[in-house]
Amino acid sequence: MAVELAAAETPPSLYEIGLLGEFSDEELKRLLDTISALISDFGLGVGRGVSVRIGSAFDGRERHAASVVAYFGNAGHVGHDVAQRAITDNVPVIPTIPANGDFATLVPDTLKGANGLRRRSDDHHLEELAIALLECIGLLRRQRRVFVSYRRVESRSAAVQLHDLLSERGFDVFLDTHDIRPGEPFQDVLWHRLCDSDVLVMLDTPTYFESKWTRQELGRARAKEIHVLRVVWPEHTPNKQMDFAETIYLDRDELSGGDGPIIDSVASQIAFAVEALRSRSIAARYMSITGKLWAEVTKIGGNIEGIGAHRAISVRLPDETKLWAYPIVGIPTAELLNDIADKAKRYQPHGMPVLLYDHVGIRDVWMAHLKWLDDNINSVRAIKVVEAGWVFAAWEARR
Repeated sequence: MAVELAAAETPPSLYEIGLLGEFSDEELKRLLDTISALISDFGLGVGRGVSVRIGSAFDGRERHAASVVAYFGNAGHVGHDVAQRAITDNVPVIPTIPANGDFATLVPDTLKGANGLRRRSDDHHLEELAIALLECIGLLRRQRRVFVSYRRVESRSAAVQLHDLLSERGFDVFLDTHDIRPGEPFQDVLWHRLCDSDVLVMLDTPTYFESKWTRQELGRARAKEIHVLRVVWPEHTPNKQMDFAETIYLDRDELSGGDGPIIDSVASQIAFAVEALRSRSIAARYMSITGKLWAEVTKIGGNIEGIGAHRAISVRLPDETKLWAYPIVGIPTAELLNDIADKAKRYQPHGMPVLLYDHVGIRDVWMAHLKWLDDNINSVRAIKVVEAGWVFAAWEARR
């Protein structure tokens, strides 16, 4: 079977899911129904922003979109060539087998280093596999974060409108007037939340660049490789520095007032553009952190063996020690550490789990919290990706 479920007349592909190997029509239907149900609150569906490509059709995917593959194990290793090409492109590939299946015979050697998933006999709707796929492309509700950068004197009404609209679409939206509690250190919290965002929505008004704070928000978003969506106010000549950004230009009749709100149809277009840009941002940032890990591991003579479920990266150190590295885009939390420890216990009984993160911009008090967690939790380690080689070179598993 080789079909693409995203028809030409549907919206462009924002997220890509590949299904390889051998599975029944009933299994396919159940999986697609479950995926559709899980993403319906975001205004997405299979064929509506999310493409599911079967077999070699996955080679024709949108390569800038966040992507993932499920490989249904089979005795003939059908589809292993497409899976290998996906691995070469750093796409997570999740080998999956039936409850009574044998990984050694059903999964090709090229995928045996990846984190696999044994389907439970009582999971009739393949919900565990659907969630694992959506987690890899960032389509679980807890993963969807947006930062709105604006000048209150020029675009406050539009900023509040987009905050509310994107929140309705399942995003966790940061707006300074709504999301910093009284008594908290304003700028520390703002930078912290920026680091935890997938997209920065820049409301580009005439005096946007006259504020050092909005200039810094924009610059630091770029430094963190966070993608920017620029919404340009009517009759405003935008700064040439921003020609790199995705841009939506507003006409005068598309604003209800000088500072907004934006008419509903255009606001909806902005929300869709945020979704599209977010997918590319996630793909690029995961690629960046994976590339940094690869460089660090290679420097000390280690090897990356594969990327599988939950984006777990199989790492083999020079002394043959096996680790599972979980790259995190955004801010590590105690909840994430617990989640990784739980997944490692269930899916990787052999090999220490490691959470990898980019520490730049994270609040000092939060870094102190992470250090305390790392010093007191033995089941998982939290490591700055830029220090991975240094730490792995002297690795000793904690008891």
